[in-house]
Amino acid sequence: MSKLLKIAVLPGDGIGPEIVAQGLEVTKAICEKFGHTLTYEHALVGACAIDAVGEPYPQSTHELCMRSDAVLFGAIGDPKYDNNPAAKVRPEQGLLKMRKDLGLYANIRPVATFQSLIHKSPLRADLVEGADFMCIRELTGGMYFGRPQGRSEDGNTAYDTCVYTREEVERIIHLAYKYAGQRRKKLTMVDKANVLASSRLWRQITQEIAPQYPDIETEYMFVDNAAMRIIQWPKSFDVMVTENLFGDILTDEASVITGSMGMLPSASVGIHTSVFEPIHGSYPQAAGKNIANPLATILSVALMFEYAFDMMEEGTLIREAVAASMEANVVTEDIANNAKAFSTSEVGAWVVNYIKNK
Repeated sequence: MSKLLKIAVLPGDGIGPEIVAQGLEVTKAICEKFGHTLTYEHALVGACAIDAVGEPYPQSTHELCMRSDAVLFGAIGDPKYDNNPAAKVRPEQGLLKMRKDLGLYANIRPVATFQSLIHKSPLRADLVEGADFMCIRELTGGMYFGRPQGRSEDGNTAYDTCVYTREEVERIIHLAYKYAGQRRKKLTMVDKANVLASSRLWRQITQEIAPQYPDIETEYMFVDNAAMRIIQWPKSFDVMVTENLFGDILTDEASVITGSMGMLPSASVGIHTSVFEPIHGSYPQAAGKNIANPLATILSVALMFEYAFDMMEEGTLIREAVAASMEANVVTEDIANNAKAFSTSEVGAWVVNYIKNK
């Protein structure tokens, strides 16, 4: 069935414009192939927004996101802010504000190995081959948003507070059980309940909710143990759910075992418009060089069709095209493996051509 799709395009900083351009071309190709009507509009976010209007997530950008069906997002971050601890306005504040204002309380990161990349994993092939799990990270609570937060006037003391409410924990635990029910029916809740009061609330609420999902195995794991288990036995996980700070660290750790951070997509879902983005960041060293890997962004487009529009066939075709490009060694320098390295735009064009001719 033909649909009208309205997308907000937020390229952001660094390599964001280059990789998002390829993701948008894939979106256009899919819409053309399946008869959907696509409308889209660009907006500023991150360092480029600070430079243009003085704030990292302008109200005009938020209004565009709110009236769109989905957001295709690149990355934010710029060395001139990273290297200035005194900067009062930072690109990352725009990302946090976007998550808060859009009600994006859950970040979903599939972690799956690609056969052609197993040799690039820092782990032995027998440990990572067949690994396929999902990390669900809470996005709008915890230490990143806890108040009070600050530093003493003499600069010798700093403090952050980790705060969670029952409502925040309940909604993401139910979401995690939903995804576990669609997969292999195992949920791992990660916390630090032996030390932290906020973690004990997470564990208490999960224990209260677990009986509502009797067909799903529930296990509880301290975050330090989970960090070790990801390295020792990644295939033991199915769906992992955890709070904001722990999730930030564990998802980056998990991404590396697959062989390349440039291959992993993510979806941030919640109350309003969902956001789809690669996990690798703005990679400013490669900005403007046409060498960045666009496949994580293209796979994020696949998630967009699946999660935002409930178009599974479209998402499947995108994944097929990405797999085919890797099998054909049409890849960027980060995963070229001594073969010819293709540019960002060449890889994107190959995937688009595959879709059009399929």
